[in-house]
Amino acid sequence: MNLSVNIGKLKLKNPVMTASGTFGYGEEYSEFVDLNKLGAIVVKGLSLKPMEGNPSPRIYETPCGMLNAIGLQNVGVKEFLKTKLPYIRKFDTKLIANIFGTTLQEYVKLSRILDDAGVDGIELNVSCPNIKKGGIFFGTDKKMLQKLLSKVRASVRNAVLITKLSPNVSYIQEFAKIAEECGSDAVSLINTIPGMAIDIKTRRPRIANITGGLSGPAIKPIAVRMVYETFKAVKIPVIGMGGIMNSSDAIEFMLAGATAVAVGTANFINPSSTIDIINGIESFMAENGLTDLKELTGGIKIIKI
Repeated sequence: MNLSVNIGKLKLKNPVMTASGTFGYGEEYSEFVDLNKLGAIVVKGLSLKPMEGNPSPRIYETPCGMLNAIGLQNVGVKEFLKTKLPYIRKFDTKLIANIFGTTLQEYVKLSRILDDAGVDGIELNVSCPNIKKGGIFFGTDKKMLQKLLSKVRASVRNAVLITKLSPNVSYIQEFAKIAEECGSDAVSLINTIPGMAIDIKTRRPRIANITGGLSGPAIKPIAVRMVYETFKAVKIPVIGMGGIMNSSDAIEFMLAGATAVAVGTANFINPSSTIDIINGIESFMAENGLTDLKELTGGIKIIKI
Protein backbone atom coordinates (compact mmCIF):
# COMPACT_ATOMS: atom_id res chain seq x y z
CA MET A 1 0.00 0.00 0.00
CA ASN A 2 1.47 3.34 -1.06
CA LEU A 3 0.70 6.30 1.21
CA SER A 4 3.53 8.49 -0.11
CA VAL A 5 2.86 11.80 -1.83
CA ASN A 6 4.97 14.36 -3.66
CA ILE A 7 4.92 18.07 -2.90
CA GLY A 8 7.02 19.36 -5.74
CA LYS A 9 10.33 17.52 -5.50
CA LEU A 10 9.70 16.71 -1.83
CA LYS A 11 8.49 13.17 -1.17
CA LEU A 12 6.51 12.55 2.03
CA LYS A 13 6.05 9.03 3.42
CA ASN A 14 2.38 9.84 4.01
CA PRO A 15 0.11 12.86 3.46
CA VAL A 16 -0.29 13.93 7.09
CA MET A 17 1.60 16.94 8.37
CA THR A 18 1.13 19.30 11.30
CA ALA A 19 -0.36 22.74 10.82
CA SER A 20 1.93 25.60 11.76
CA GLY A 21 1.30 27.07 15.19
CA THR A 22 -0.38 23.98 16.62
CA PHE A 23 2.57 21.66 17.12
CA GLY A 24 5.27 23.96 18.46
CA TYR A 25 8.67 22.95 17.09
CA GLY A 26 7.93 19.24 17.31
CA GLU A 27 9.73 18.59 20.58
CA GLU A 28 6.68 19.66 22.59
CA TYR A 29 4.68 16.71 21.23
CA SER A 30 7.45 14.10 21.15
CA GLU A 31 6.14 12.39 24.30
CA PHE A 32 2.78 11.76 22.63
CA VAL A 33 3.70 11.28 18.98
CA ASP A 34 6.35 9.22 17.22
CA LEU A 35 7.64 12.04 15.05
CA ASN A 36 9.21 9.51 12.69
CA LYS A 37 5.73 8.50 11.51
CA LEU A 38 4.65 11.95 10.35
CA GLY A 39 4.71 12.99 6.72
CA ALA A 40 6.14 16.34 7.76
CA ILE A 41 6.39 18.71 10.68
CA VAL A 42 5.47 22.31 9.92
CA VAL A 43 6.94 24.37 12.74
CA LYS A 44 5.28 27.43 14.21
CA GLY A 45 5.74 30.65 12.28
CA LEU A 46 9.26 32.09 12.33
CA SER A 47 10.36 35.71 12.12
CA LEU A 48 13.80 37.26 11.84
CA LYS A 49 13.75 38.34 15.48
CA PRO A 50 11.98 36.78 18.50
CA MET A 51 8.39 37.88 19.06
CA GLU A 52 6.36 37.81 22.28
CA GLY A 53 3.01 37.80 20.49
CA ASN A 54 -0.22 39.43 21.61
CA PRO A 55 -1.32 40.06 25.22
CA SER A 56 -3.54 37.56 27.06
CA PRO A 57 -6.20 36.28 26.89
CA ARG A 58 -5.23 34.91 23.48
CA ILE A 59 -7.40 31.79 23.17
CA TYR A 60 -11.14 31.26 23.55
CA GLU A 61 -13.09 28.07 22.90
CA THR A 62 -16.14 28.44 20.68
CA PRO A 63 -18.83 25.97 19.58
CA CYS A 64 -17.05 23.54 17.22
CA GLY A 65 -13.82 25.50 17.25
CA MET A 66 -11.56 28.04 18.88
CA LEU A 67 -10.49 31.64 18.50
CA ASN A 68 -6.82 32.44 18.84
CA ALA A 69 -4.79 35.61 18.66
CA ILE A 70 -1.38 34.29 19.69
CA GLY A 71 0.23 36.85 17.41
CA LEU A 72 2.92 34.53 16.00
CA GLN A 73 4.98 34.31 19.19
CA ASN A 74 8.26 32.60 18.33
CA VAL A 75 11.93 32.27 19.25
CA GLY A 76 13.25 33.91 16.09
CA VAL A 77 15.19 32.26 13.28
CA LYS A 78 18.60 32.48 14.99
CA GLU A 79 17.48 30.53 18.05
CA PHE A 80 15.51 28.13 15.87
CA LEU A 81 18.63 27.21 13.91
CA LYS A 82 20.65 26.87 17.10
CA THR A 83 18.34 24.77 19.28
CA LYS A 84 15.17 23.67 17.48
CA LEU A 85 16.41 22.52 14.08
CA PRO A 86 19.06 20.10 15.45
CA TYR A 87 16.40 18.37 17.55
CA ILE A 88 13.97 17.85 14.67
CA ARG A 89 16.77 16.55 12.47
CA LYS A 90 17.09 13.54 14.78
CA PHE A 91 13.87 12.17 13.31
CA ASP A 92 13.03 10.59 9.98
CA THR A 93 10.48 13.14 8.86
CA LYS A 94 10.45 16.19 6.63
CA LEU A 95 10.77 19.68 8.08
CA ILE A 96 8.84 22.61 6.71
CA ALA A 97 9.53 26.08 8.13
CA ASN A 98 6.59 28.47 8.20
CA ILE A 99 7.75 32.07 7.92
CA PHE A 100 6.28 35.55 8.03
CA GLY A 101 7.51 39.10 7.79
CA THR A 102 6.29 42.66 7.94
CA THR A 103 8.14 43.66 4.77
CA LEU A 104 9.05 42.02 1.50
CA GLN A 105 12.72 42.24 2.46
CA GLU A 106 12.11 40.28 5.67
CA TYR A 107 10.44 37.44 3.78
CA VAL A 108 13.33 37.27 1.31
CA LYS A 109 16.01 37.30 4.02
CA LEU A 110 14.24 34.65 6.10
CA SER A 111 13.74 32.42 3.08
CA ARG A 112 17.39 32.63 2.12
CA ILE A 113 18.59 31.87 5.67
CA LEU A 114 16.37 28.81 6.02
CA ASP A 115 17.09 27.56 2.51
CA ASP A 116 20.81 27.74 3.24
CA ALA A 117 20.18 25.89 6.53
CA GLY A 118 18.76 22.96 4.61
CA VAL A 119 15.10 22.86 5.61
CA ASP A 120 13.02 20.65 3.32
CA GLY A 121 10.32 23.20 2.68
CA ILE A 122 9.39 26.82 3.31
CA GLU A 123 5.76 27.78 3.84
CA LEU A 124 5.12 31.48 3.28
CA ASN A 125 2.49 32.71 5.70
CA VAL A 126 0.77 35.51 3.82
CA SER A 127 -2.55 34.89 5.53
CA CYS A 128 -2.33 35.39 9.30
CA PRO A 129 -5.07 37.75 10.56
CA ASN A 130 -3.51 38.29 14.00
CA ILE A 131 -0.60 40.64 13.34
CA LYS A 132 -0.81 44.39 12.81
CA LYS A 133 1.19 44.62 9.59
CA GLY A 134 2.59 42.35 6.92
CA GLY A 135 1.24 38.81 6.68
CA ILE A 136 -2.32 38.97 5.43
CA PHE A 137 -1.61 42.26 3.63
CA PHE A 138 0.49 40.36 1.11
CA GLY A 139 -2.05 37.55 0.85
CA THR A 140 -5.07 39.68 -0.06
CA ASP A 141 -3.46 41.99 -2.61
CA LYS A 142 -2.72 40.31 -5.93
CA LYS A 143 0.02 42.68 -7.02
CA MET A 144 1.77 42.53 -3.67
CA LEU A 145 1.54 38.74 -3.60
CA GLN A 146 3.01 38.52 -7.08
CA LYS A 147 5.86 40.84 -6.16
CA LEU A 148 6.58 38.96 -2.92
CA LEU A 149 6.55 35.50 -4.47
CA SER A 150 8.74 36.52 -7.38
CA LYS A 151 11.40 37.85 -4.98
CA VAL A 152 11.24 34.87 -2.63
CA ARG A 153 11.29 32.34 -5.46
CA ALA A 154 14.51 33.90 -6.73
CA SER A 155 16.13 33.47 -3.30
CA VAL A 156 15.04 29.87 -2.63
CA ARG A 157 17.04 27.31 -4.60
CA ASN A 158 16.76 24.05 -2.69
CA ALA A 159 13.70 24.00 -0.42
CA VAL A 160 10.19 23.37 -1.72
CA LEU A 161 8.22 26.62 -1.68
CA ILE A 162 4.65 26.55 -0.37
CA THR A 163 2.33 29.57 -0.28
CA LYS A 164 -0.25 29.55 2.53
CA LEU A 165 -3.29 31.31 1.13
CA SER A 166 -5.78 33.53 2.92
CA PRO A 167 -9.46 32.53 2.95
CA ASN A 168 -10.38 36.19 3.33
CA VAL A 169 -10.65 36.86 -0.39
CA SER A 170 -13.50 36.59 -2.87
CA TYR A 171 -11.87 34.08 -5.20
CA ILE A 172 -9.06 32.11 -3.60
CA GLN A 173 -8.33 30.28 -6.85
CA GLU A 174 -7.12 33.54 -8.41
CA PHE A 175 -4.49 33.87 -5.69
CA ALA A 176 -3.56 30.22 -6.13
CA LYS A 177 -2.96 30.86 -9.83
CA ILE A 178 -0.64 33.75 -8.97
CA ALA A 179 1.29 31.49 -6.62
CA GLU A 180 1.64 28.88 -9.36
CA GLU A 181 2.69 31.43 -11.98
CA CYS A 182 5.32 32.88 -9.64
CA GLY A 183 6.93 29.50 -9.03
CA SER A 184 5.36 28.15 -5.85
CA ASP A 185 5.70 24.39 -5.72
CA ALA A 186 2.42 24.07 -3.81
CA VAL A 187 -0.28 26.03 -2.02
CA SER A 188 -1.71 25.36 1.43
CA LEU A 189 -5.16 26.43 2.59
CA ILE A 190 -6.96 27.59 4.53
CA ASN A 191 -5.65 29.72 7.35
CA THR A 192 -7.98 30.82 10.13
CA ILE A 193 -11.00 33.04 9.52
CA PRO A 194 -11.29 36.29 11.54
CA GLY A 195 -13.85 36.04 14.32
CA MET A 196 -14.89 37.65 17.56
CA ALA A 197 -16.57 36.75 20.86
CA ILE A 198 -17.88 38.98 23.67
CA ASP A 199 -18.45 38.25 27.37
CA ILE A 200 -21.98 39.56 27.94
CA LYS A 201 -21.40 39.95 31.70
CA THR A 202 -18.33 42.17 31.43
CA ARG A 203 -19.16 43.43 27.92
CA ARG A 204 -15.54 42.90 27.03
CA PRO A 205 -14.06 40.94 24.13
CA ARG A 206 -13.05 37.37 25.02
CA ILE A 207 -9.73 38.02 23.26
CA ALA A 208 -7.44 40.88 24.31
CA ASN A 209 -6.70 41.50 20.64
CA ILE A 210 -10.50 41.92 20.22
CA THR A 211 -10.58 39.65 17.18
CA GLY A 212 -8.89 36.32 16.59
CA GLY A 213 -8.58 33.57 14.03
CA LEU A 214 -11.34 30.96 14.06
CA SER A 215 -10.24 27.36 13.50
CA GLY A 216 -11.62 23.89 14.08
CA PRO A 217 -14.59 21.92 12.69
CA ALA A 218 -16.67 25.08 12.32
CA ILE A 219 -14.62 26.17 9.30
CA LYS A 220 -14.23 22.76 7.63
CA PRO A 221 -17.01 23.13 5.01
CA ILE A 222 -15.49 26.45 3.93
CA ALA A 223 -12.03 24.92 3.74
CA VAL A 224 -13.20 21.89 1.73
CA ARG A 225 -14.96 24.17 -0.75
CA MET A 226 -11.86 26.33 -1.20
CA VAL A 227 -9.62 23.28 -1.66
CA TYR A 228 -12.02 22.00 -4.33
CA GLU A 229 -12.05 25.35 -6.15
CA THR A 230 -8.27 25.64 -5.96
CA PHE A 231 -7.67 22.07 -7.15
CA LYS A 232 -9.68 22.79 -10.29
CA ALA A 233 -7.73 26.00 -10.96
CA VAL A 234 -4.07 24.94 -10.61
CA LYS A 235 -1.80 22.02 -11.43
CA ILE A 236 0.51 22.30 -8.42
CA PRO A 237 -0.28 20.26 -5.27
CA VAL A 238 -2.83 21.58 -2.80
CA ILE A 239 -2.31 21.02 0.93
CA GLY A 240 -5.66 21.11 2.69
CA MET A 241 -6.37 22.18 6.25
CA GLY A 242 -9.13 23.65 8.35
CA GLY A 243 -11.03 21.59 10.90
CA ILE A 244 -9.50 18.17 10.26
CA MET A 245 -10.23 16.13 13.38
CA ASN A 246 -10.09 12.55 12.11
CA SER A 247 -9.25 10.41 9.10
CA SER A 248 -12.71 10.88 7.56
CA ASP A 249 -12.11 14.63 7.49
CA ALA A 250 -8.69 14.12 5.92
CA ILE A 251 -10.10 11.84 3.23
CA GLU A 252 -12.83 14.38 2.51
CA PHE A 253 -10.17 17.01 1.83
CA MET A 254 -8.30 14.63 -0.45
CA LEU A 255 -11.42 13.79 -2.43
CA ALA A 256 -11.89 17.54 -2.88
CA GLY A 257 -8.39 17.74 -4.36
CA ALA A 258 -5.82 17.85 -1.57
CA THR A 259 -2.58 15.97 -2.13
CA ALA A 260 -1.71 16.26 1.56
CA VAL A 261 -3.38 17.56 4.70
CA ALA A 262 -2.29 19.52 7.76
CA VAL A 263 -3.77 18.87 11.20
CA GLY A 264 -4.11 21.84 13.55
CA THR A 265 -6.74 22.34 16.26
CA ALA A 266 -7.10 18.57 16.73
CA ASN A 267 -3.58 18.50 18.23
CA PHE A 268 -4.84 20.49 21.22
CA ILE A 269 -7.69 18.05 21.86
CA ASN A 270 -5.89 14.80 21.10
CA PRO A 271 -2.09 15.12 20.96
CA SER A 272 -1.82 11.88 18.97
CA SER A 273 -4.48 12.86 16.42
CA THR A 274 -1.97 12.92 13.55
CA ILE A 275 -1.05 9.27 14.11
CA ASP A 276 -4.71 8.30 14.45
CA ILE A 277 -5.42 9.99 11.13
CA ILE A 278 -2.56 8.20 9.36
CA ASN A 279 -3.80 4.86 10.68
CA GLY A 280 -7.38 5.73 9.72
CA ILE A 281 -6.42 6.58 6.14
CA GLU A 282 -4.55 3.30 5.84
CA SER A 283 -7.57 1.37 7.16
CA PHE A 284 -9.91 3.17 4.75
CA MET A 285 -7.69 2.27 1.82
CA ALA A 286 -7.56 -1.38 2.86
CA GLU A 287 -11.34 -1.55 3.33
CA ASN A 288 -11.95 0.00 -0.10
CA GLY A 289 -9.35 -1.95 -2.04
CA LEU A 290 -7.12 1.06 -2.72
CA THR A 291 -3.40 0.48 -3.23
CA ASP A 292 -2.22 4.03 -3.92
CA LEU A 293 -3.24 7.18 -2.06
CA LYS A 294 -3.21 9.12 -5.33
CA GLU A 295 -6.48 7.39 -6.17
CA LEU A 296 -8.17 9.60 -3.58
CA THR A 297 -6.91 13.04 -4.63
CA GLY A 298 -9.63 14.79 -6.60
CA GLY A 299 -11.75 11.65 -6.53
CA ILE A 300 -15.03 13.40 -5.80
CA LYS A 301 -17.90 12.16 -7.95
CA ILE A 302 -20.07 14.95 -9.35
CA ILE A 303 -23.53 14.03 -10.57
CA LYS A 304 -24.64 16.43 -13.27
CA ILE A 305 -28.32 17.34 -13.12
